[in-house]
Amino acid sequence: MGKATRDAYGEALKELGAVNPDIVVLDADLSASTKTQVFAKEYPNRFFDTGIAEANMMGVAAGLAAAGKIPFASTFAVFGAGRAYEQIRNSICYPKLNVKVAVTHAGLTVGEDGATHQMLEDITLMRALPNMTVIVPADAKETKEAVKWAASYYGPVYIRMGRAKCDDIMPEDYIFKPGKSFEVCPGTNLTIIACGIMTAMAQKAHDLLKADGISARVINMSSIKPIDKDAINKAAKETGAILTCEEHTVKGGLGGAVAEVLCLNNPVPMAMIGTEDTFGQSGKADELLEVYGLTTENIVKKAKTLLARK
Repeated sequence: MGKATRDAYGEALKELGAVNPDIVVLDADLSASTKTQVFAKEYPNRFFDTGIAEANMMGVAAGLAAAGKIPFASTFAVFGAGRAYEQIRNSICYPKLNVKVAVTHAGLTVGEDGATHQMLEDITLMRALPNMTVIVPADAKETKEAVKWAASYYGPVYIRMGRAKCDDIMPEDYIFKPGKSFEVCPGTNLTIIACGIMTAMAQKAHDLLKADGISARVINMSSIKPIDKDAINKAAKETGAILTCEEHTVKGGLGGAVAEVLCLNNPVPMAMIGTEDTFGQSGKADELLEVYGLTTENIVKKAKTLLARK
């Protein structure tokens, strides 16, 4: 088991701060949890704790961006994408300001904090905004690379990270590129497209399916917007079936984004794994993933059902 993506985020900020004096970091009284305290300790004059006022924090970030800084605004996903949605829309995306909204504690793996803190619709909200880039890293390595890329890119970026530790997947020489996916495992019978913690589960499902004589391609689709249309269309043509997996609602998230590409170009049998039309609930992270079907075993089951539709 590797480190949590939020830990990698804190490390990346510290590294960026050493080479770029324009990097500034904002937090909403959660720096110990979002790991921005790592940056704050090293560069206290470039760290701003705005308190429990996320909407105001986004406005401050927009002002700093307008003044030539590169702000990373951090909080929990439910507060960043939810509470501050209007400010992200009107103060950041509309004028296309250079603000990076980097959120942690997304999805069911927030665990015992319950439904009020388990943000399951933020990908949907953020990818609908014009000018916004949406990234859901699969592991610590990819998180670092995505954060470094975001700092070099001019424009709004939303980076979605989790609370729990996750498996290492991406190779050491991996470099993040927006609009480009990464093929984790080759396959010819169907394609599993995943993001975040579900990518590791999809990789394990590949091995289980292989034991049953099923060849499953696994694609890590960390760039939700822009999305890798070429990889999706290629997978549809070559494998004839697509299964998406995300720690997020199936309504408008990764599954919705992939479906949009398929229906306009290469319609093939498709299925989605994610939460349905429901909120989460309080419980241990692993138990919640089991309850909502976000498991390796369910990926295998859904894949076999999907194959029967080819």
